[in-house]
Amino acid sequence: MLDRQKREATGMRREMLEKDMTGTKKLCEILWQAFGTIDEFVLEQEWVSEMGVKIYADVYHPVLRIIFEALGYVVHAEKITRQRHSFEQMRIRSFMKLGLKFMPFSWDELDQKPELCVRSIYEFLGRYGNPTSNGWMDLPVNEREIIRCAAAHVRPFSLSDVCGWLHMTPPPARRTLRSLVGKEWIEPVGGGPQRAYQFRVTETAIKLL
Repeated sequence: MLDRQKREATGMRREMLEKDMTGTKKLCEILWQAFGTIDEFVLEQEWVSEMGVKIYADVYHPVLRIIFEALGYVVHAEKITRQRHSFEQMRIRSFMKLGLKFMPFSWDELDQKPELCVRSIYEFLGRYGNPTSNGWMDLPVNEREIIRCAAAHVRPFSLSDVCGWLHMTPPPARRTLRSLVGKEWIEPVGGGPQRAYQFRVTETAIKLL
């Protein structure tokens, strides 16, 4: 998964993925136990903070909109500067403003108490219900995949993005987008009354996710 995401990444995110990933690998082992897969997770997902600078999360689940982080004691506690401490609080605050859930673990917890970490994840997921009972699984698979990819995309997305995500030609992709607009899962951004050029996930979809 790491190699694949490195190939797909560009810019600063690629640089982040090339750094030491020891903590992230420890975390992914725990997530594998909890979810049974790590295919849907995104490593070093990028956003823009409330201060206008880029911020990154160790591991992000785009459908559930949960950030999981592995925090080493030396980097995040023992040798942290006041400036870095303030930056970390701003980063977490920015995640919250974006409507993201945040679940951190220390390296010691991941190493010494893996069963407790897995149980904490189960309990955390239990608070947000079962996706099979909230209408999510009633959507056609193409519509679910667009919502999942759009949630990870962060910025507004276009018809060409959807064609790339689904390996689909424009006519069926356009029909799927119209269906999602009609269900109020996505909404147009810009364009005119007859044609929209970009879309974004609605608050209704985010709450349901």
